[in-house]
Amino acid sequence: MINIVWAIVFILVAPVVGGLVAGIDRKITAHMQGRVGPSILQPFYDVGKLFEKEQTVVNETQIFYAICYVIFMIFTGALFFAGGDLLLVVFALTLAQIFLVLGAFAANSPYSYVGAERELLQIMAYEPMVILTAVGMFVATKSFNVSDIASSTTPVILLIPGIFLGFLYVLTIKLRKSPFDISTSHHAHQEIVKGVTTEFSGPSLGLIEITHWYETVFLLGFVYLFFGFNPLIGVVAVIIVYLLEILIDNTNARVKWQLVVKSSWLIAAIVGMVNLAALYYLSGGVP
Repeated sequence: MINIVWAIVFILVAPVVGGLVAGIDRKITAHMQGRVGPSILQPFYDVGKLFEKEQTVVNETQIFYAICYVIFMIFTGALFFAGGDLLLVVFALTLAQIFLVLGAFAANSPYSYVGAERELLQIMAYEPMVILTAVGMFVATKSFNVSDIASSTTPVILLIPGIFLGFLYVLTIKLRKSPFDISTSHHAHQEIVKGVTTEFSGPSLGLIEITHWYETVFLLGFVYLFFGFNPLIGVVAVIIVYLLEILIDNTNARVKWQLVVKSSWLIAAIVGMVNLAALYYLSGGVP
């Protein structure tokens, strides 16, 4: 059942929460690297400065694609938190990322082209595992509705632990953290050329940054689904998972794109498919 109230809450609150998470991330990363780091509110200041700058684009269609990227990411998160169909959520997420790729391809820049191609490779890498995660949750709870999965008393994490580990693996890609940040880095100080967002600037780049905040909140909500049987455990798990991602980001160097794709597919094939097959067999099939 779709809950419009939660969708509205996500639309209004997610940018604030996502910006704070980004600020905390940068602060913790700075301390890990022996630096003081910026204020937790620095991401908001940065985005505010972007909106004050003049809009400069190589191709006007970039703005259109950036707006579509924002709209479909908001739709993805709103549908998810409203308790909608998980498969539709996954497909909407992919469509949102495609608009970002199209925006990068619209610019006549070799750096932007390389970033767009690598963004496509990232989509190819994580998509099988994300779909397997949705299917695994269906087999575990007999429903694709997010509301049913979140309210289920079934300990999903105990039924699909392999799928959970596989999702954590590709979550590093989705959060744009090392060693899998091949299209553009999560941290600006790691880049001279910013990959897929190289040719975006001013308000359009500000929209993309806000969209990343929406995406972060959505992804953390996805992690929560594995622990939905106990809200307190779910919140603690989300915090631990994000701290683990920060640790991974600061202790690993970027790898080549070939390893990103091969390892992600291998993880999906081994832990994802094996866990799904075992669960399907033990449950006697899905009615």
